[in-house]
Amino acid sequence: MKQIRRLKLILLLPLIISLNSCGDLFEDSTTSDEEVVLVPNADTHEEASDYTWDTSSEIQITLNGGSISINSGVATINGSTITFTVAGTYHVAGSLSNGQLVVNAGENDLVRIILDGVDISHSSSAPIYIKNCAKTILVLNEGSENFLTDGSTYTYEDAEEEEPNATLFSKQNLSICGTGSLTIDANFNDAINTKDGLVIQNGNFTITAADDGIRGKDYLLVHDGTFNIISNGDALKSDNEDDASMGFITIDKGTYQLVAGGDAIAAQTDVDITYGDFIIQSGGGSSSYTSSLSAKGIKGTVSVCIEGGNFNLNAADDALHTNGYLTTYGGNYTINSGDDALHADVGLIVNGGIFDIQKCYEGLESKTITLNEGTVLLVAGDDGINAADGSTTTEGPGGGMVSTGTCSFTMSGGFIAVESTGDGVDVNGSVVMSGGTLLINGPTSNGNAALDYDGSFSISGGFLVAVGSSGMAQAPGTSSTQKSVLVNLTSTQSAGSLVHIQNASGTELLSFKPTKKYQSVAFSSPALESGSYDFYLGGSHSGTASYGLYTDGTYSAGTKYTSFTVSSVVTKVGSTSGGGGGGW
Repeated sequence: MKQIRRLKLILLLPLIISLNSCGDLFEDSTTSDEEVVLVPNADTHEEASDYTWDTSSEIQITLNGGSISINSGVATINGSTITFTVAGTYHVAGSLSNGQLVVNAGENDLVRIILDGVDISHSSSAPIYIKNCAKTILVLNEGSENFLTDGSTYTYEDAEEEEPNATLFSKQNLSICGTGSLTIDANFNDAINTKDGLVIQNGNFTITAADDGIRGKDYLLVHDGTFNIISNGDALKSDNEDDASMGFITIDKGTYQLVAGGDAIAAQTDVDITYGDFIIQSGGGSSSYTSSLSAKGIKGTVSVCIEGGNFNLNAADDALHTNGYLTTYGGNYTINSGDDALHADVGLIVNGGIFDIQKCYEGLESKTITLNEGTVLLVAGDDGINAADGSTTTEGPGGGMVSTGTCSFTMSGGFIAVESTGDGVDVNGSVVMSGGTLLINGPTSNGNAALDYDGSFSISGGFLVAVGSSGMAQAPGTSSTQKSVLVNLTSTQSAGSLVHIQNASGTELLSFKPTKKYQSVAFSSPALESGSYDFYLGGSHSGTASYGLYTDGTYSAGTKYTSFTVSSVVTKVGSTSGGGGGGW
């Protein structure tokens, strides 16, 4: 049995950690005011022997349109229906019209069915119906193309349970393996539905589904394969609500093109992704948000953990979502979202990854947000980074989070570039920055600020530039050990008008090209020490700006706006036009 470890959040309170992989999550954490317990997922039914067998023992079955022939008497044939009643390896080929393969074997029987160029349709039930056995293994034979099609209405064998209810339906554990292809046209409900666990080891899947694409109720474990799924419901799903050790999705690798009317990948507990290539559209994409439907890109109710991969996410709802912890260790992400790009109610931890967030309502949202490594580039319709409490159940863009002073944003490394209509960084609590680069092109309205926090902002390292309106402008606070300066200008400057700071010797500390109009500049750097500085506006630069920041070349002076002297941890030049000034 293969065991997948998962997280059970006993008490959902803040946690800040830096670990190496999803499997290590929380093992090394120590906290004083929260209890997070790592418990194992239920064992899966997968065994190494599932993928090897004696080919000489295969029982040959031929589908002949409306009839079936077999070279052994170990199965029951009734017209266009064949029922496998004993363990064995069955090699099936041919076409079957309005027919069915049924597995109804003993509780300890393993039934292996090799699909080698089959085309099975049924007008009112599941073309493949796994009713009883210990485990069924479907093998997509190398080089084979296999097709399953059902009708738009079913006559249930079990009306009380409404079963079977999918084109490929299993009441027991199911594994699918092999390098052949399987095309499913599910006109009634789900394409693949197992009431127990589902393991997929390779294969090429093309699925169109009236509801869900692939569902493993207890778990869905995917090692590899190519998946092209169009579903009106969820594309990949595990939804056991009765057992906290189940309802998880684990993906090792593979290629996924998922178009879902609901969530693209949805787990009742955890989603763990080691690697894969994903092109995902959920709910019609980022311009199609509706509060009546969950249409998230990747959703794990307890946790989402991603070690790597390539992700193109176009979601009507959140692109990545969990009610617990969201952790990334790597990967390349292109995100367009109708709501949040990355959302975790409890904790969002970025230990690596490159995030190109091209559209969202809010970029990163959680009660606690931690960036240890990685690159985050984001454009937000409201706040870029929002540390707020997720205790409310309000849905919708900006919904689901409320203000509380216990929230936090911690940055120890990495690179963040924010362009926001609302606050650039909005923390209903405290900010701690010890490393990395944080660039903010903040709001133009005085009702928001490039930096907005209601607790403390302690900076001890890293590089910070935050430009925006001056009405509520803030700088890091006096608890910092690294110096900072906030310059509030007397008039609004045009987008693209350079900001330049140099010391008395002419050494450049900052040359920055804002993307929007601005009236305040907050700056902190290890190079900002006690002494005198000149502040310039406009001019030009011979270097190349990276997200507005020049790190090479020479500045040609524009207008010297002012000079200032740094003698304390926080230096303020000019005054705000109204609003708060936390940190003073």
